[in-house]
Amino acid sequence: MFEQTRRTAVERSRKTLEAREREEEMNREKELRRQNEDLEPTSSGSNVARACSKSSSRDTSSSGSDESSDSSDDELIGPPLPLKMVEEPVNPMEEGVLGPLPPPLAEDVEEDDDDDGDSEEEEVSALGLDPSGARLVTGGYDYDVKFWDFAGMDASFKAFRSLQPCECHQIKSLQYSNTGDMILVVSGSSQAKVIDRDGFEVMECIKGDQYIVDMANTKGHTAMLHTGSWHPKIKGEFMTCSNDATVRTWEVENPKKQKSVFKPRTMQGKKVIPTTCMYSRDGNLIAAACQNGSIQIWDRNLTVHPKFHYKQAHDPGTDTSCVTFSYDGTVLASRGGDDTLKLWDIRQFNKPLFSASGLPTMFPMTDCCFSPDDKLIVTGTSVQRGCGSGKLVFFERRTFQRVYEIDITDASVVRCLWHPKLNQIMVGTGNGLAKVYYDPNKSQRGAKLCVVKTQRKAKQAETLTQDYIITPHALPMFREPRQRSTRKQLEKDRLDPLKSHKPEPPVAGPGRGGRVGTHGGTLSSYIVKNIALDKTDDSNPREAILRHAKAAEDNPYWVSPAYSKTQPKTMFAQVESDDEETKNEPEWKKRKI
Repeated sequence: MFEQTRRTAVERSRKTLEAREREEEMNREKELRRQNEDLEPTSSGSNVARACSKSSSRDTSSSGSDESSDSSDDELIGPPLPLKMVEEPVNPMEEGVLGPLPPPLAEDVEEDDDDDGDSEEEEVSALGLDPSGARLVTGGYDYDVKFWDFAGMDASFKAFRSLQPCECHQIKSLQYSNTGDMILVVSGSSQAKVIDRDGFEVMECIKGDQYIVDMANTKGHTAMLHTGSWHPKIKGEFMTCSNDATVRTWEVENPKKQKSVFKPRTMQGKKVIPTTCMYSRDGNLIAAACQNGSIQIWDRNLTVHPKFHYKQAHDPGTDTSCVTFSYDGTVLASRGGDDTLKLWDIRQFNKPLFSASGLPTMFPMTDCCFSPDDKLIVTGTSVQRGCGSGKLVFFERRTFQRVYEIDITDASVVRCLWHPKLNQIMVGTGNGLAKVYYDPNKSQRGAKLCVVKTQRKAKQAETLTQDYIITPHALPMFREPRQRSTRKQLEKDRLDPLKSHKPEPPVAGPGRGGRVGTHGGTLSSYIVKNIALDKTDDSNPREAILRHAKAAEDNPYWVSPAYSKTQPKTMFAQVESDDEETKNEPEWKKRKI
């Protein structure tokens, strides 16, 4: 099914390009015809001269004689030759993998839909493409990460999802894993994140203790990150570099602590900050470029001393923005902040193989990459605002000659990515544009799937509202009320005495006007009324008991039947005074005055 879709897309692209070529040919013929009409002579002498000139030029071209033999041939007489008859210069890129990249074949994917100006705050600072080439992810200084689907896009080139995974931190690097199911997000914070293909968070690296001197004893980075990279062979392993002068490797299954720590050092043993890092193609080497201009390469299993160390690869104090390995794993390319691009041989890491200067860069993430066949190296250049256009420059790896360059836009070229399967180049610029360059014959899928699709028209929504029938001569009982505005409806309600009647407030204090005063309106009055009641009992308990004496004597039930035989006559104890009680008490119980 996917193969059939691809074939259909390729056929559509071919038909579209043929139609464009036919239209351009017709336009050129019309232009030539118009020029012929403008140059039509008014005298017969000029006609003869033009005819002679045409015949002589035809004879000269057929016989192959030298044009310098006749001085009249040097003058331009008559209309210019058609473009097909003019001999075109040979493009050095025609022998490459991608072939010539004419600007009309470049499709723009706008990162910012509102402003296309050259604003560094909206630059595309990160690009990532999954291994299959189906989805493109971009990030910028506006904190947004946007997802683009080539198969689902049309000619409008709109992202299908946008999110801010790192809140208010600038996105510095985005990279798909080797399986394409996860994306490594490196921002300006000290904690890298891993999200899935749909943008949901998978893990977040832990932050280290910034008060520990030895960075190897912390569990994570303590300063701003620069970049990150996935391991090309091991699933779930990646590395990051930071301003805390460390390069750390991580595992997705263990976000609470890093796996290993590499500490770049100068020749004197001092700390140095790595600005970029990259795995080799087989994953056995880790390369990092530092702020002192050095490039250090470690064995992945040995974290103490670097395997290769070149201390003056680039100018000290500049930020080397990119290091990348060739597909054969023997050559390393470095893009320096000193406006140079250098090529290194890993087997003889004592001097650069080639060096190209005059490549200005103003961003700490300017890329360089190899072509899929390892024959070309491509990088971007930066320009000041209003001082030209950024370029994509191609160098031949064998001779390191500048063989081709493309004017991208009137802004800097920040990111570039050459996908090996699609054979297409993705470019991120400083004015918020992401461009895709492809060849209609040598490229596969990618932008070719969406460029042939027409832009979807906006769907028109229709609603049916209730119609009001106005009949002035109908009876009032059948007349429907007219629709009024909210303000007029409120004004009408104010005229109604029932709707505008204000409720009378409760009576405070004693009652008046036929209304009883309220009690317990406050908390204190409620407590006085219901809780703090007067419970004084002035009744005589003896009289209360003697009220039942006659009934108890006539109908004894409790005490009298029990003593009817042993003590028929009731006898009560004699009342003793308090003085007698105190006399009978022992001395130790008597009160002492």
